[in-house]
Amino acid sequence: MNPLRRPVLFLDVDGPLIPFGGNPPPGRADPALGPRLSHLPCELVWATTWMHEANRSLSPALGLPELAVVEWPDQDDHRIDDWFGLHWKTRTIVEWANGRPFAWVDDEIRDEDREWVAQHSRAALLHRVDPRIGLQESDFHVLAKWLTRVAAEP
Repeated sequence: MNPLRRPVLFLDVDGPLIPFGGNPPPGRADPALGPRLSHLPCELVWATTWMHEANRSLSPALGLPELAVVEWPDQDDHRIDDWFGLHWKTRTIVEWANGRPFAWVDDEIRDEDREWVAQHSRAALLHRVDPRIGLQESDFHVLAKWLTRVAAEP
């Protein structure tokens, strides 16, 4: 597969990987998530306010290698996002993907984000996860199906 076409999976931490409630982070993260994520046909990338702390604290707990990290812009840059009704991560994620197909797992994705991404990206799946329960089997099914399909495209 062409590495420039290999899909990216952007991962938020709070909500999708560490559901709200229960034990303190990263103790709430299910260690079984790491192998499940690693077997998906994509490049895993942290897209979280944890930033590089995700590699120090969460990657070892999940058995993941060090992952690339999305660097977020300054707060001043969020005015444009507010104008379009976008989540503050949306534009940066599309820029980071740089034309590659991507899936984004987050608990704060809105319809406005989906609409904007559809206009600014060739192939993207924005998958909202219930923050009370985190990633579930049904989420992995959706992600695996989509990632496998786009990974096979020329």
